[in-house]
Amino acid sequence: MQLGRAGLAWAAALLLAALGAQAAAGDFDPYRVLGVGRSSSQADIKKAYKRLAREWHPDKNKDPGAEDKFIQISKAYEILSNEEKRANFDRYGDAGESQGYSQHQHRQFHHFHEGFYFDESFFHFPFNSERRDSSDEKYLLHFSHYINEIVPDSFKKPYLIKITSDWCFSCIHIEPVWKEVAQELETLGVGIGVVHAGYERRLAHHLGAHSTPSILGLINGKITFFHNAVVRENLRQFVENLLPGNLVEKITDKNYIRFLSNWKKENKPHVLLFDHMPVVPLLYKLTAFAYRDYLSFGYVYVGLRGTEELSSQYNINVYTPTMMIFKEHTDKPADVVQARDMKKQLIDDFLSQNKFLMVARLTSQRLFQELCPVKKSHRQRKHCVVLLTGEGEKFAEAYETFLAFAVANTKDTLKFVHIYNDRQPEFADALLMDEEKYRGKSAVVILERRNNAGKIAYKTLEDAWQGSNEDNFILLDLLDQLRTDPGLLSSETVLADLNDELAPMFLIRWLYSMLDYISDCWDSVFHSNWREMMPLLSLLFSALFILFGTVIVQAFSDSSDTRDSPPSEKEETAAKTEKNDASFSKESNRIPKKGFVEVTELTDINYNSNLVRLRPGHMNVVLILSNATKTALLQKFALEVYTFTGSSSLHFSFLSLDKHREWLEYLLEFAQDAAPIPNQYDKHFLERDYTGYVLALNGHKKYFCLFKPHRSGDEGGTLGSCEDYDSSLHTETRGKSSCSPGSRSIKNKLHKLSFWMEHLLEGSLQRFYIPSWPALD
Repeated sequence: MQLGRAGLAWAAALLLAALGAQAAAGDFDPYRVLGVGRSSSQADIKKAYKRLAREWHPDKNKDPGAEDKFIQISKAYEILSNEEKRANFDRYGDAGESQGYSQHQHRQFHHFHEGFYFDESFFHFPFNSERRDSSDEKYLLHFSHYINEIVPDSFKKPYLIKITSDWCFSCIHIEPVWKEVAQELETLGVGIGVVHAGYERRLAHHLGAHSTPSILGLINGKITFFHNAVVRENLRQFVENLLPGNLVEKITDKNYIRFLSNWKKENKPHVLLFDHMPVVPLLYKLTAFAYRDYLSFGYVYVGLRGTEELSSQYNINVYTPTMMIFKEHTDKPADVVQARDMKKQLIDDFLSQNKFLMVARLTSQRLFQELCPVKKSHRQRKHCVVLLTGEGEKFAEAYETFLAFAVANTKDTLKFVHIYNDRQPEFADALLMDEEKYRGKSAVVILERRNNAGKIAYKTLEDAWQGSNEDNFILLDLLDQLRTDPGLLSSETVLADLNDELAPMFLIRWLYSMLDYISDCWDSVFHSNWREMMPLLSLLFSALFILFGTVIVQAFSDSSDTRDSPPSEKEETAAKTEKNDASFSKESNRIPKKGFVEVTELTDINYNSNLVRLRPGHMNVVLILSNATKTALLQKFALEVYTFTGSSSLHFSFLSLDKHREWLEYLLEFAQDAAPIPNQYDKHFLERDYTGYVLALNGHKKYFCLFKPHRSGDEGGTLGSCEDYDSSLHTETRGKSSCSPGSRSIKNKLHKLSFWMEHLLEGSLQRFYIPSWPALD
C-alpha cells in the first residue's frame, strides 16, 4: 500500500513537471515575435520577417542581444511559413509532431500498473536552435560564403558537410560521431561545414539535400553524398574515396630511379615519405592533393621486402617517419625532415619552402607569375635570371653550368629559371633582339616584372652563355651591380602570356569529363532518391516512348500505304512540293493561330486564374513595364513572341511596375546568385529599373524563369539606325514607331527575347523555385 502511494506521488510529480515543461515551451509565441496576428496571410508574415531580419541581423545590428533576437525571428518564421507547423502551434501551442495533450499523456505514462514509462526528451529538448550544439557554430555555412570561398577552396582540400535542422531526431543520434570525426579530420586538413536547412534553405536546395540529416563531400567543386552508416570508419573511408586514386605512387627498389628521374619531364620536385605503415596515411594523401600542382609524391613502406636498397642508400631510420625532397639531383635529397609524429603544420612548412626546382622551367603563365612576381615596393624587388636555351645534348653543358651557378648563388631576391626557345617562341623573340647572334646558342636574361599586363624591364648578356668561368664572372658582376643600381635594367618590353606546355589535350580532357559524367549517373541510379532521379527517368521513358511510338506508327503506315498501282501525276506533284517545303514543315508545329498577340494585364482580379490555378504544363509569360514604357515595350514584346502564340500552353501578360513593384521584388529575391537581399531603406531601393524583365511563371510547379533585358549598346550596334529597326517591324506598326534614341533604347531591352523563348520551350533555362505564390494585392 505504501509502495502504491509512493508510486502515485512520483507519477503526480512527473505529471506536474511535464505540464510545467509544456507551459515553458508555450512561452515562445511566433506571432508575438514577428508582430503579426493569427489570421495573417503568408505575404504579411513574409513582410514582417524581412523587416525584422534586416533590423536584427547580427552583421548590421551591434546590439549584444541581436544574435539571439535574430535566431528567434528565424525560428518564428520557420514555424509560421510551414502550414503544418503553424496548424500544430495554433492547435496545441507547439510546432512539433505532437497531436495534443491526451496523446502526450497516453504516450508518456502508459502501462502504469507495471510501472510507468518516462520519456526524458520531455525535459531535455535539444531540437530548437537555441540549444543547438555550440561545436557546430564555427562550421556554419552561408550561401555567399559557400559560393565565393568554399567551392574555390575545394580544389585544394576536400570538404565534409553536414545538413541539419531543428526538430530533427536523427540529427541528435549522429551528433557524437560527427563531432569526433570532424575534430579528427580537421586536424588532417579536411574542411568541415554545417548547413542549417531551416535558415539556409537556398544553400540546402543548391546542394540537393532534400532531407535531414544528410552528409556530403565536396571536392573540385563536385558534390558526392554519403550513403552508409554514420560511424567513424565509414566517414574516414568516404573522405579518402573522394580523393583521386593516383595522388601517391608506391615506391620500391625497382621503380624509385624512374620516379625520381621524372623531375625533368614533369618539371616538379619529387617527395618521398618513408614510414612503417602498410597503407598510405590519410594525412599524406590530403597533403598530396593540396600540393599536386607543384610536387609529385611517393610512399615507401619500409617494412616491405624490396625496399632495403632504397632505405640503405638514403640512410633511413626505419623507426621514424622521414620525408625527403628531391630536385634536379636524384643521388641526394635537397631537403629532409624527420619526426615521430608528422603534424600537418610541419609538413606544410616543409613543402611550401620546396615547391619549385632550383632552376625551374617556365611551362605556363601561372608558373611565371609565381616565380617572378611583380614588385610591390623598392624593398621587395625580385629579379629572375632566365636561361633561354634549347633541348637536346647540344645544350646540356650550358644548362648544367647554369644550374651549378644557381645552386651557388641562391638568394631570396633571385629566382633562376630556364625556358625552351622552340616551345615559347614569342617569349624568346621579345627578349632576343639579335636572333642571328644567339641562333643555336643559349642566352641569359635578367628581368623584373613591372605590372601584371606583361611589362618588364630586362638586360640581356651581350655574349651567348657557354658556361665558362668568364660567363660566370660576368653574370655575378651584373647581379652585384643590380643590388645598388636598379637602373641597370635599361630595356623594356611587353611579354605575351606563355603557352601551357603541360596542359592535357582536348580529347583527354573530354574523355575525363565523360568518365565523371558516367560515374555521376551510375551513383545516381543506385543512391539518389526519387526526386533526384525524376529527370533521368523522365528522359529514359521519353526516349522509349518516342522509339516505340515511331515503330508502331511506321508499321501502320506501311500496311496502309501498300499499293500495287503506280502513283498518279497529282500524287507525284504533291510529293515534290512536300520535298521542296521540308524546311518549312519543321516550323509548322508552332504556326500562330491568330493575326495578333493577346496580351492581358495581370491584376488581382485575374491573378488566381492566370497564375495560381494555372493548369499543369501551362506557363504565363509576363512582361514587366511601367506607364512610361508601356506602348513601346508591348509593341516589341508582341513582335518577339508572335511566332510562339501557336502553343496552347503559353499565355502572355504584362505587369505594371508602378502598381506591383513589391510583388516583383519578392520574386526576384529567389533569383539572386550570391548577392545579399537589398536593403529597403537604401535611397536607391525604389529607383531600380525592372522594365523589360520577362518572367515565365509555372503556377502549378511554383517556379519561374527570368529574362533580363540587354543594355543599350551591348550588341555592338545592332540597332545602329532607326531604319534598320523599322525594317524588322510589322507593316502595320512601321509608320507608328518612334525614331527617338529613347524609344530605340527601350525596345532594345527585349532584343533576343525570341531566342530566350526557344530555350524556354526546350526546358534548358534555369528555374527558380519559390515556396508559394505571394498575393498580388
